[in-house]
Amino acid sequence: MPSQNLDTAKTHSRALKLLLAGPRGFCAGVDRAIRVVEEALRRYGAPVYVRHEIVHNRTVVENLEKQGAIFVEELDEVPEDAHVVFSAHGVPKTVPLEAERRNLLYLDATCPLVSKVHREAERHFANGGENARHILMIGHAGHPEVVGTMGQLPVGAVTLINDADEARAVQPENPDRLAFITQTTLSVDDTREIVDILRERFPQIEGPKREDICYATTNRQDAVKKIAAECDLVLVIGSPNSSNSQRLREVAERSGAPKALLIPKLQDLDWSALDGVNVLGITAGASAPETLVQEIIEALSKRFSLDIEERIVKEEHVTFSLPAPLGQQEA
Repeated sequence: MPSQNLDTAKTHSRALKLLLAGPRGFCAGVDRAIRVVEEALRRYGAPVYVRHEIVHNRTVVENLEKQGAIFVEELDEVPEDAHVVFSAHGVPKTVPLEAERRNLLYLDATCPLVSKVHREAERHFANGGENARHILMIGHAGHPEVVGTMGQLPVGAVTLINDADEARAVQPENPDRLAFITQTTLSVDDTREIVDILRERFPQIEGPKREDICYATTNRQDAVKKIAAECDLVLVIGSPNSSNSQRLREVAERSGAPKALLIPKLQDLDWSALDGVNVLGITAGASAPETLVQEIIEALSKRFSLDIEERIVKEEHVTFSLPAPLGQQEA
């Protein structure tokens, strides 16, 4: 008898069209960083210390904590002779130097695409002296990736450009010896505007050989653009401190969604936000596990009669190998 009542309720539940953006969720750099911590725990045993959140997602962090990872903000919180992992966002050069000074065995989980930006910055600065280019970094102040990238070079070698207004206002000492790099998780459209301003003001400025914004950020923004205008609401699954997740929310609204909400997980969803919503879009930031998306879909299926359609704009097949010494021992 209860099952008949449940079936009746299901039959009369309100219809909801669900558009799933693809690709969404984990990128290759995030997947690699998590594997670094898990493999370190497997090989060396707990605890393994991780400087900063390995990726910006509390669910991921909590899962690794359950396995024996201990997250710290600075190396002075790590005991002597311990194993420590540097997060996917990258670190200033002073951090591995300090780890070596203290005889800590460190593993660098920096995303290879972030490391590429580090190498670009070094290349622009490589000549030194009067021939060195001053670097304008497009990014968000205080973000770990920005801190790590600026920390590859001496203080004063890089000027941070947060937005278009700063691009219009910056007054470099030598306008003819400039280069620009960018944070990998920015809005593609915002960054293009800033780059256009810099190129117009400084025609001699040198850019990266290949765009710095990573493939995963670009693909996820393209995917949400494809569904946004059809949706009454877009849910972006991701943590508030995740730059790429925040950018997805902004892109959704700029691309035609009347409203977009960033929510870390199912428990953070205010169900009243779905009142009057007939078409719901869902995507997830590059540091958000697909399990969080599936939990929300399952919860939606209990309240609505779902019509689910996945829109995939691009297939992703990128993988990154583990760093040494873990990579040297991969089976």
